[in-house]
Amino acid sequence: MRVSREQARQNRERVVSMSSALFREKGMDGVAINDLMSEAGLTHGGFYKQFNSKAQLVEEACTAALAQTFGFWEDYLEDTADRRAAFIHAYLSDRHRDNVAQGCLLPALAGEAARQPENIRSVFTQAIQAYASLLDAPSEEQTKDSRSQALRTLSEMVGAVLLSRTSNDAALSQELLQAVRTHRNGAAG
Repeated sequence: MRVSREQARQNRERVVSMSSALFREKGMDGVAINDLMSEAGLTHGGFYKQFNSKAQLVEEACTAALAQTFGFWEDYLEDTADRRAAFIHAYLSDRHRDNVAQGCLLPALAGEAARQPENIRSVFTQAIQAYASLLDAPSEEQTKDSRSQALRTLSEMVGAVLLSRTSNDAALSQELLQAVRTHRNGAAG
């Protein structure tokens, strides 16, 4: 049975959306095409009608993850007076740590991304730039060193979330998030 263009578009969007969450949750190599397509209710052969390769899907899924999470942060921070502090606090929360499939792709996949083709690494570069810009939002206290401070803060935040997810010690996991929250709240940058 032939699939309409509209249905094919919807199928592709469903696969990208599901992949976006599954890759963050299980890793790029932890998701097999057969399993993904089965979960989407589609055939394995249908994958190659939509995508040239798994790398193409990974790139699109990571792009979708960036758009989804950055869109969330923009909405979340829209009416917030101190956007930077609110972002840091929410990013370093138990909710973000525990919601891997819907959270930031940086702590979920950056380790794997470093070994991926240029086009996939480009998405991660965009993510780093977007989050750094969010942390370097114009303010009265902005200095010429604010970009460097934003990158340091982002590195600390991503590292804290990654390590807190890695630890099987609940107290240590909490301590990692709290240490960076406290440091960033008390730090000038």
